[in-house]
Amino acid sequence: MFRLFAYPRASALVRICLIVILASLPLALVVKARKDAQTPAEPEVPVVLTEVESNPLPDFDAITNIDLKKETFFGFFQHYIEAENARILVRRENLLSFSDILADGGDLSSQEMATLNEIVVQYRLQDSGMPLQDLIDELLVRVDIIPVSLALAQAANESAWGTSRFAREGNNIFGQWCFDEGCGLVPGQRADDASHEVRSFSSVEASVRAYFRNLNTNPTYEYLRELRAQMRMKGKPLDSRALAQGLLRYSERGHVYISELYDIIRVNDLLALDGQNS
Repeated sequence: MFRLFAYPRASALVRICLIVILASLPLALVVKARKDAQTPAEPEVPVVLTEVESNPLPDFDAITNIDLKKETFFGFFQHYIEAENARILVRRENLLSFSDILADGGDLSSQEMATLNEIVVQYRLQDSGMPLQDLIDELLVRVDIIPVSLALAQAANESAWGTSRFAREGNNIFGQWCFDEGCGLVPGQRADDASHEVRSFSSVEASVRAYFRNLNTNPTYEYLRELRAQMRMKGKPLDSRALAQGLLRYSERGHVYISELYDIIRVNDLLALDGQNS
């Protein structure tokens, strides 16, 4: 380009254009540098758990072979239970990390506090008034998994192996009640003075998530959570048969209900499915 200045036949117009171009280069470089400096860095994509695809409930009534019905039932719901356990373990790891930071005399960052507050609301401790470390300790009692074997046994029992009216019409797999008019399906055998309904859910996934939240936050199941926390403290694997003792008030049938869960777990060798999440 510079040789054109010395080339005798280069027109004056060409020379002027070259001068303008060369004069503009430094300015263009400065503008680009400022633009680069002001352009925000590409944000990091947060690591999130892939939501489990919510599929419609299979027609379990149509499966006449008992062994095939059970295999289909367990295969279908194991998918949802393990996905929810995986979500909970991510939150649990957050809490363990926060606990370590405080134990080392550190402070939680604003982002860590935001995450903690989100968990606090999810697990219904926003009005606890606890000191920060005590709050995290209590959350660690709540934010924990339900063994696959126990959840599957309850699902089978409460939904009549996926064939109950409440499972088919309301995606209610675990027999959960609600008390606002229109919140679910009215039981056919409900007493005249009762007001509860069997809750309706938009999807199987929503039903499973509500079940976990119920066991992990409801005061009725505090004993189950205490048993689970004791197993954690002793470094033992979670024993679904022992944890079932914390479900005594889940059903009006009491100890008979617990025996039914034991039988479902034993007959179907469900303990072999535990250990997927820990």
